[in-house]
Amino acid sequence: MKTNALHLTQRLSCVLRPSRRIAVVSLVVTMLGCAHGGADKVTVEDRPLPGTDAHYATFRAPLNSPNSLVKLPVGSIKPEGWLKRWLELQRDGLCGQLGSISDWLDKEGNQWLGEGGNHGWEEVPYWLRGYSNTAYLLGDEKMMAETQTWIEAVIKGCRDDGFMGPANAKENGRYEVWPQMIMLWILQDYYEYTGDKRVLTVMTNYFKFQLTQPDDKFLQDYWENSRGGDNMWSVIWLYNRTGDKELLPLIEQIHRNTANWAQHDNFPNWHGVNIAQGIREPATYWLYNGDPALLEASYRDQELIRERFGQVPGGMYGADENCREGYVDPRQGTETCAMVEQMASDEIMMLITGDPAWADNCEDVAFNTLPAAYTEDFRALRYFVAPNMPISDAANHYPSIQNEGPFLCMNPFSSRCCQHNHGFGWPYYAEHLVTATNDGGLTTLLYCASQTTALVGKGKGRTVTLTQETRYPFEETVTIKIGTGGRNVRFPLYLRVPAWADEAVLTLDDTDQTFAAAGKYIRVERTWKDGDILNLYLPMKVNVRTWQANKNSVSVDYGPLTLSLKIAEKYVERDGRELSQGDSHWQKNADPSRWPTYEIFPDSPWNFALVTDSNGFPADLKLKRKPWPADDFPFAQQSVPLEFSAVGRRIPSWGYDETGYVQVLPDADAPRLSPEPIALIPMGAARLRITAFPPAE
Repeated sequence: MKTNALHLTQRLSCVLRPSRRIAVVSLVVTMLGCAHGGADKVTVEDRPLPGTDAHYATFRAPLNSPNSLVKLPVGSIKPEGWLKRWLELQRDGLCGQLGSISDWLDKEGNQWLGEGGNHGWEEVPYWLRGYSNTAYLLGDEKMMAETQTWIEAVIKGCRDDGFMGPANAKENGRYEVWPQMIMLWILQDYYEYTGDKRVLTVMTNYFKFQLTQPDDKFLQDYWENSRGGDNMWSVIWLYNRTGDKELLPLIEQIHRNTANWAQHDNFPNWHGVNIAQGIREPATYWLYNGDPALLEASYRDQELIRERFGQVPGGMYGADENCREGYVDPRQGTETCAMVEQMASDEIMMLITGDPAWADNCEDVAFNTLPAAYTEDFRALRYFVAPNMPISDAANHYPSIQNEGPFLCMNPFSSRCCQHNHGFGWPYYAEHLVTATNDGGLTTLLYCASQTTALVGKGKGRTVTLTQETRYPFEETVTIKIGTGGRNVRFPLYLRVPAWADEAVLTLDDTDQTFAAAGKYIRVERTWKDGDILNLYLPMKVNVRTWQANKNSVSVDYGPLTLSLKIAEKYVERDGRELSQGDSHWQKNADPSRWPTYEIFPDSPWNFALVTDSNGFPADLKLKRKPWPADDFPFAQQSVPLEFSAVGRRIPSWGYDETGYVQVLPDADAPRLSPEPIALIPMGAARLRITAFPPAE
């Protein structure tokens, strides 16, 4: 099957126009009989149904989003399988051990721990957001104690006027509050996990301080002005828990002073990370303002960046620092910061709208782009990752890449922002696997082995457990087990069907049902008994996307996984201190022998066109399944459990440009050599990759 990717390349479906985004369409499909005290109702829904039985903090009036999903408190979901293994690697790797490397995390004289001193900007909260949530999800007592040290300092160090954290004074008595925006999210997660009510007091006092600030002293600096929506999301989070209506005017004040992310065909700036965060701001304000044009603006932002700079596989867009006109080839990279912030936007948009298209995009980034930002042991990362990236060295590739310096090598000592911010992507992903619904149900939103404990049903509700057993996205079946504690309980369970899954098969009570529900939910309302088992089969098919804006290059998908050329990778160890960027700082005792930097060079040919047949399908494509890795980590070239054989033709003229970086895609008439066999592997397991292929007959 061949699809046109000219206007909207990602799995965010272009058919979800505004009227359908807001509406709820219900199609009754079947009855599966009578089960334990009431007939089963199985329907296909565009969105979760509205209701009055949400058991967790949701959008209070006057905020309004009837089809929203409800985030469960941190700790409700325990990841298993490969996701748990990823978090363990993160704990033992760069995120978990960064306190012994980064000078920004040195406790001596740190402004986040007391007055005066140094390092009062974004680095501490950037790091702590991922570190703390990893600790909560793994139940790691040592990490939670370290987390508590920083949180206690923030809570106890608040000023009498309510200001929280280091006071980064500017001219005219103005304070920059961008770092505080990140710390607010950390406090929210901490409250959800512990119930510490001091958080509500600290946040209330801080927001009342913000309410006293005149517009000419509020959100005026570049970063805080671009990212004010993050501050707004925290105000909404607090209002949903306290109902303090005195906070509501702050929502308007923040939006008024934040950069305009609701322009029709433009952004206030084209910085890649700002865009990833700015996408969510109009929809966040829509919760308060209610103007449908604001909700539409967030969808339009998502589409605009992909139309202009995202005609590439992997869920992201080319903004190696800033988007630049003419730099749209799949060799253009994305900051690791932008990847995790895009996933956060997808997750927030899931909650606000209930639209499963945002989950599709979140998976696209999580499975295909983000894993390659790190070494397989999670002990080093690189600043940029691109869909076409057959070299990852320490050379200066400017202006092919906008930044000047060694931005491609895997370096634990460098990339000041990404070095600290990378860690929250996977914990937040885990915390959105399952959500609650306003009609007293649960939604399996992102499929992964896990166990969720949550309240469901009418009235006060009942506690149930929902266990997912699956190796998705590398396998097609998700088994869901319901635990009710021995008492039957009626509630709806929503199963998201990805947009690529043309036919989903649901098995319940030994009965199979096939649903044409791609990009929708299957809603199963029944009276569940302890031990009920449901199987969801999502058949993965090969799909080819054609990127007309990039010389009709093609990419190959297998279900949610995009495939890349398998390139032999040659690692060369370096001292990361010698290759760090100018604004990097590390502790005196940081040992580069324990934290090596790597350049990665290709050790096999990479300049292939993909041979396709008359229907545009890869010629002689065959799947070979391999054993599941013993270490439960599939995002590594040597252990990835899926590999495809295909046919390619080398293009001798396609090589490196004058900066030593991969050239842009060759023209259609560039000579191709004779066909030869090639191997394709999931993109997330390929640290070197060609993913957007020139086509060849």
